[in-house]
Amino acid sequence: MDADDFPTPDADVESVDPDTLKDRIDAGEDVTLLDARMQSDYEEWRIDGDNVTSINVPYFEFLDEEIDEDVLEQIPADREVTVLCAKGGASEYVAGTLAERGYDVNHLEDGMNGWASIYEAVEVERYDGAGTLLQYQRPSSGCLGYMLYDDGEAAIIDPLRTFTDRYLEDADDLGVDLKYALDTHVHADHISGVRNLDDEDVEGVIPEAAVDRGITYADELTTAADGDTFDVGDATIEAVHTPGHTTGMTSYLVDDSLLATGDGLFIESVARPDLEEGDDGAPDAARMLYESLQERVLTLSDETLIGGAHFSDAAEPAADGTYTAPIGDLVEEMDALTMDEDDFVELVLSDMPPRPANYEDIIATNLGQNAVDDDEAFTLELGPNNCAASQESLAGD
Repeated sequence: MDADDFPTPDADVESVDPDTLKDRIDAGEDVTLLDARMQSDYEEWRIDGDNVTSINVPYFEFLDEEIDEDVLEQIPADREVTVLCAKGGASEYVAGTLAERGYDVNHLEDGMNGWASIYEAVEVERYDGAGTLLQYQRPSSGCLGYMLYDDGEAAIIDPLRTFTDRYLEDADDLGVDLKYALDTHVHADHISGVRNLDDEDVEGVIPEAAVDRGITYADELTTAADGDTFDVGDATIEAVHTPGHTTGMTSYLVDDSLLATGDGLFIESVARPDLEEGDDGAPDAARMLYESLQERVLTLSDETLIGGAHFSDAAEPAADGTYTAPIGDLVEEMDALTMDEDDFVELVLSDMPPRPANYEDIIATNLGQNAVDDDEAFTLELGPNNCAASQESLAGD
């Protein structure tokens, strides 16, 4: 049954918008969620948190007029329950059937699609270069991006296509011209916004080292080679080639204060090396990653902040709410950064999570080999990113 086919319940059911639910979770409120999606969807991707109680009962359990008592016993009757589904139709129906039976319920507006539309900008307070640096956070998938602005100019690193208008609106609100849109690599978990921003008179920048993967639009954009610099007001962004996760992976050193590492290094883990060349090429890619980390990243000052393109549930935000950390702290906390090459390769390859959902289609789209409309692009990238190696095996004790 399609979400639009569900009848409107007789009982009045209030909806809660995704931002309000996120605020409640962030504030530490105890939140109880009834996820009415199929079990496989729930196990792959759901809303979690230390103060979140999540229950999965698929919507079809509520379709019969007489709902099984075993089903109803799973729903707490002593607290408010927020019902959610993929798009909001099934959850409204399920919430209505429960409201008719006396439960205190509401439902999540637009479901997990609405949750995936949350995109927050948080200032990186420890950034001490010229201008101001913001970190964009997409909690549904852990995607991170960065906006640097200074003296009337701005640049965005790792933009998402879904939020193209958001970047332009934010720049307008800040009174700056968005000058550059830079990608760190050919992403495997979300659709890049670089080409869309380039269509809006923002200079799109892709790594020169990634062109040989088959990018079809390289001649239309600027390519960044190792050592190239891009001025944003009085700040400078320098391209630093850091292959490993992909052969073209390029980090961006933002005014010598923060290294935007793409998927090379995260604050809780390092990159997985198998998404470009598969399992057969993963060992060589892991050795390439080790060299990049040891020779290009860890040689920077211990005070240099690391800001990846993703965060996972294992990541702890800094005091300013951003997923950033000084290199010196990461070296102390992450065993993978202090072991020798053979041990590093063995560890990284030993316990990789499932590959990102739809990653082959997403890569083809980001290469320009596959054309999708905005709705298809949004749907392709729903779910967890899984671009890191296992956090549990890489972290220190």
